[in-house]
Amino acid sequence: MEFKDYYAVMGVEPTAAVKEIKTAYRRLARKYHPDVSSEADAESKFKEVAEAYEVLKDAEKRAEYDELRSHRNDPRFGQQQAAYNPGGQQWQSSTDAGTHDYSDFFESFFGHRGSSTQHSSHQASPRGRGQDLEMELPIFLEETLTEQTRSISYNIPTIDASGFPGAETSKTLKVKIPAGVCDGERIRLKGQGAPGVGGGSNGDLFLIIRIAPHPVFDIDGQNLQIVVPLAPWEAALGTSVEIPTLTGKIALTIPAASQSGQRLRIKGKGLVSKKGAGDLYAILKVVMPPKPDEKTRVLWQQLSEQAAFNPRTGWE
Repeated sequence: MEFKDYYAVMGVEPTAAVKEIKTAYRRLARKYHPDVSSEADAESKFKEVAEAYEVLKDAEKRAEYDELRSHRNDPRFGQQQAAYNPGGQQWQSSTDAGTHDYSDFFESFFGHRGSSTQHSSHQASPRGRGQDLEMELPIFLEETLTEQTRSISYNIPTIDASGFPGAETSKTLKVKIPAGVCDGERIRLKGQGAPGVGGGSNGDLFLIIRIAPHPVFDIDGQNLQIVVPLAPWEAALGTSVEIPTLTGKIALTIPAASQSGQRLRIKGKGLVSKKGAGDLYAILKVVMPPKPDEKTRVLWQQLSEQAAFNPRTGWE
């Protein structure tokens, strides 16, 4: 079986990015489309371009093709094609080219031939699954504690009967966001992506969760952290401080002789997950008051003399 060099067909290098491949496809498809081209071999060229694009636009198919390409000079190539397709997958087209049957090379490694007859430019194109879509969904930390219902709107790309991109359509959905979602998590909405080609199934919509930055809390896995400012005398003598949590304020006891940077654990006040709730860590930070007046300076001087404390003793 003759090897097909899809990169040569598209006029791109094997290292070409997906964007470059898409640009080449649009240019060549317009050039060779049978409905508009005056070239004698336009239909066969259009079939080759559509076939090449069908493989190179898809990361998984392209990786499989690159593996095949690395064996193209093997004298046994074409006799043991199953060895080059270890997954044994049969790919259905998602490109609505409208005028082509795929070559034997494509069908042997990637295709599923639905008919052995030639298609005219007015017949239905092969069935193909619709494109998957992604969109980011920002949510607040507080919203991760319970299931939320959100209304989302997004645009869906379309492909016309000739295989060219059509006008986008807008769609609005009400979706449920489960409790315990985390930043970067993907939620799949089956069948809510782009419509299929030739009666194929719709693609899916993937929501990518983005946790909005919080003015008070930092995230550490399932735990939260909050910095608690303390006056020097509060750290020295101990006190009770009211601190915020995601579910309301609580009283936190600060032990006497607390140190700046010390972490106090508040159990169960972090983020929720399937394994349970994380914890909230209060990080103590001793904050000095503004520049003292003369009376306050005298008091600080008296304190330093009475305490006789050297924080740098360890250096000696």
